[in-house]
Amino acid sequence: MTFDRLDLVSKLYQPSGWPRVLEAASGQRSSGPLVVDLDPTTFCDLACPECISGKLLNQGRFTPERLAELAEELIEMSVRGVVLIGGGEPLAHRGTRNVLRVLGEAGVAIGVVTNGTMINQNLDELSQYASWVRVSMDAGTSETYGVFRPDRKGRSVFDKVIGNMRLLAGVKKGALGYSFLVMTRRLPDGTMVSNHHEVLEAARLARDIGCDYFETKAMFDDGHHVIQVAEDILKSVDEQLAEAEQWADGSFEIINSSTLTSLRNRVGAVQPKEYHHCKVAELRTLITPSGVYVCSYHRGNSQAKIGDAVTERLPDIWKNSDRGVIDPSRDCLFHCARHRSNLEMDKIATEAVTPEMGGDYDPFL
Repeated sequence: MTFDRLDLVSKLYQPSGWPRVLEAASGQRSSGPLVVDLDPTTFCDLACPECISGKLLNQGRFTPERLAELAEELIEMSVRGVVLIGGGEPLAHRGTRNVLRVLGEAGVAIGVVTNGTMINQNLDELSQYASWVRVSMDAGTSETYGVFRPDRKGRSVFDKVIGNMRLLAGVKKGALGYSFLVMTRRLPDGTMVSNHHEVLEAARLARDIGCDYFETKAMFDDGHHVIQVAEDILKSVDEQLAEAEQWADGSFEIINSSTLTSLRNRVGAVQPKEYHHCKVAELRTLITPSGVYVCSYHRGNSQAKIGDAVTERLPDIWKNSDRGVIDPSRDCLFHCARHRSNLEMDKIATEAVTPEMGGDYDPFL
């Protein structure tokens, strides 16, 4: 079965998650999140100048023992999908391999967002248990990679990451994605540098590696607003993606993110919202060493913190927390990938939608 992995609205209508979707749509507190973003650590071995989480790096990690407990608590809460992600590099934590194994053997779907430098050390667990692994690349050559994704000594580790991706492509059971964030930077002398010219080359490399998809995205600023790009850059990206479509077949897919679509439509950096309660916050949450937050857009925002996973059990946090602390009409004017899901849940509540459902196909709503 083929599906649109970015169609988050359709993912609401899956049998195993529907009872909790109905709870949240009707304004009730859900019995538990369906999907959890988990940051095992805030450490990262790269030093990307455009890192949106740069101010949150190196501010702690879970102990291996606590990370193992968190995995068991997620299973206890009947979480369907866990995304290992971060302010840091999730594979840098030595306890991540155990989390992959525990969650995977319990039937929890696992997604991994990684810079790819440590895939080889975690190869067995990633190949066996990950539903998907998305590697943040943002380049098609070692030179450009070194400009936008240098390591902590300023070096390019492009070849190492590509080698790791080839290893995983050869043994994976889940999907492997190549992520390309279109970036520009103004240098001190006023000149601009960009990676946009390597979209086609990166897409070709992704297919050669054995990736299942190539995804292009737009940049965010520190407030998660989509950064606008010059018309000529956007035109160049679109022309390259159009050419890359020649390689799209049943085994390789070209994906355009909603942020790139917003650039094409020139909708601007602000995404207004008329509702005051985020119902998706009853279905997803973010767990980091610095706290549990309403969602990943508010990582590090003290006003959106609903608990401390270092000292509190996750079921207790969920039972006692107020997920309504954020008012989307005031606090979420950035581009939110789940805005349409919130609108759909209002529709579910008001129109008493009773969908015809097939089977479950993707828990990462």
